[in-house]
Amino acid sequence: MKIKDQTVILDDLDLRILKSLQENSKQTYTEIGHSIGVAHSTVYDRIGKMEEQGIIKKYTALLDLDKAGLKNVTAIMTIFTDPKESENVAERLSELKEVLEVMTSLSEELLIIAKVIAKNQDDLHSFIAKSVAPLPGVLRIRTSIVTRKYKEDGMNHFLISKQD
Repeated sequence: MKIKDQTVILDDLDLRILKSLQENSKQTYTEIGHSIGVAHSTVYDRIGKMEEQGIIKKYTALLDLDKAGLKNVTAIMTIFTDPKESENVAERLSELKEVLEVMTSLSEELLIIAKVIAKNQDDLHSFIAKSVAPLPGVLRIRTSIVTRKYKEDGMNHFLISKQD
């Protein structure tokens, strides 16, 4: 890893370490080093630097809620806002525990897209009515309930594997 003009530049080794971590973050430094052909001390140093720079934000477990017996409803909300309030709405949504992801998209207009989770449809309705709709600047909400998930891995393999 190099830092040039306050921009972090990852090299091939950094990318291989990140890819290995994303596949299994429970691996030891020795296991990662062995799989990519470097010493565990190199892996330790590189991971430490990437943590310091904020490239690695956190380590987390990806759960299969259905297998854990925690049935839920996942929905994608498209929120239309007053353009002057879009940033505030996105920040407020980001603070809510039911909201898993918040993004903005610019099509004909600036949209906020949020992935949300609730125990059931009644809780989802209540969440939208009490927590989202009253936010200042919210004009309209379109909600799509997810009926089947074909892929959900929460990983950024695409960018890293494009470097291979």
